Amino acid sequence: MAANSAALAASIAFPRVPDVEAFDTRALQQLDAAHYLHPFTDHAALKDKGARVIVRGQGVYLWDSEGHQIIDGMSGLWCVNAGYGRTAISQAVYRQMETLPFYNSFFNTTNVPAVRLAAELVELAPPQFSHVFFTGSGSEANDTVVRMVRRYWDLMGKPGRSVIISRRNAYHGSTMAGASLGGMAGMHAQGGLPIPDIVHIGQPNYAEHGHGMSENEFGLVAAGWLEEQILASGPERVAAFIGEPVQGAGGVIIPPHTYWPEVQRICDKYDILLVADEVICGFGRLGTWFGSELMGMRPDLISFAKGVTSGYVPLGGVLVGKRVAHALVEKGGDFNHGFTYSGHPVACAAALENLRILREERLVEKVALETGPHLKAAFAELAAHPLVGHAETCGMVAGLNLVRRKGTGPHDCEHFARELQVGMLCRGHMFDNGVIMRAVGDRMIVAPPLVMTKLQIDEMAERIWDCLDLTLADVYQRGWI
Repeated sequence: MAANSAALAASIAFPRVPDVEAFDTRALQQLDAAHYLHPFTDHAALKDKGARVIVRGQGVYLWDSEGHQIIDGMSGLWCVNAGYGRTAISQAVYRQMETLPFYNSFFNTTNVPAVRLAAELVELAPPQFSHVFFTGSGSEANDTVVRMVRRYWDLMGKPGRSVIISRRNAYHGSTMAGASLGGMAGMHAQGGLPIPDIVHIGQPNYAEHGHGMSENEFGLVAAGWLEEQILASGPERVAAFIGEPVQGAGGVIIPPHTYWPEVQRICDKYDILLVADEVICGFGRLGTWFGSELMGMRPDLISFAKGVTSGYVPLGGVLVGKRVAHALVEKGGDFNHGFTYSGHPVACAAALENLRILREERLVEKVALETGPHLKAAFAELAAHPLVGHAETCGMVAGLNLVRRKGTGPHDCEHFARELQVGMLCRGHMFDNGVIMRAVGDRMIVAPPLVMTKLQIDEMAERIWDCLDLTLADVYQRGWI
């Protein structure tokens, strides 16, 4: 390579802004290492390196404690759909905190924001939904799904229907039930997971499993894995199938068009509940209010979180279809499940204002018609980079695969050895040079705020290209190519 990594990094160093407030970064890092246990983190490695301290956000940009500006290509963690700095949301939160900061939803009690939000969510949801159960997070929402699915079949006189089928490499949270539903081996290796009666099938990853087939052919094959598992478990024992419309944390795995309609047909055939985990895909991320609408699904339950408040205040929940709601309401007696913060009035007030912003600024429609197609075009150009095997998008999520040698298609590329961790090398260059892009193995993914403009998409894509150049220079220098 003509340019070495250090020289190239110096040429694209990301901009600094005047410090709004002076921070002692090293002191904060030392306090962090001494007292704060982070999620999914090697703490010994973090202590040596020191955490990056994020101090401010506006629109699609973040600033750290040293004044560096960063494009947030991951919307915080798939959640800041409306962008940072929304004064209207913080004002709505403040008004609610001054009026009623908290009251519980136990003991036949409710509050105004929770009632209004439940009604609004049912209005936005597909027509089969009638009720909402509120939680504090997506993990709690998926724990609720397990409890609700099994309670439903109890009420229907079929308590033996307790098996829930999920997919390998899926992510459904990190609580005991959520991590069990998820199909990530690293999580299952810690803590005796999965819990009983949760089983997994393969994921609809065409690049990984679709050799010798068209995408549509592979979609039918991958959906068929569900039927095989139903028969293996016993149709009389299977309660539900859960899946993300697009698998997010697993690497933005976008299924073929044939996949979800065939899954729906199989669920209908065996009369099992279909659960859409929309914690990532909901509230405009794919260009529809809910990703299941785009994918041809008719779920009985939808778990949600993240984008419902744009992450400003923690909130999650489960949209409950009429089939399940009727059993719970008309047959059930007590449903012995809930949380102190179910329907928290401050969180619900934040959600109501966030949904108003999404509607009035028509951000869902903009993703479908403007910014989503522009992101697709930008990633099609990134696919020309010599380090990229293929790239794909759906709405405002996108992914690209880093490869040792390009092929004529996704199945005949030559890949780097996994232990080289080229994706993490690339992620480091991204974060050090002004753009947050997540690495899932050697697949690099983004999910930007829905407010990102076309010009900002171009700015992000330019920074990504430059960081791919840095990564390519590194792998050449290390002799990996």
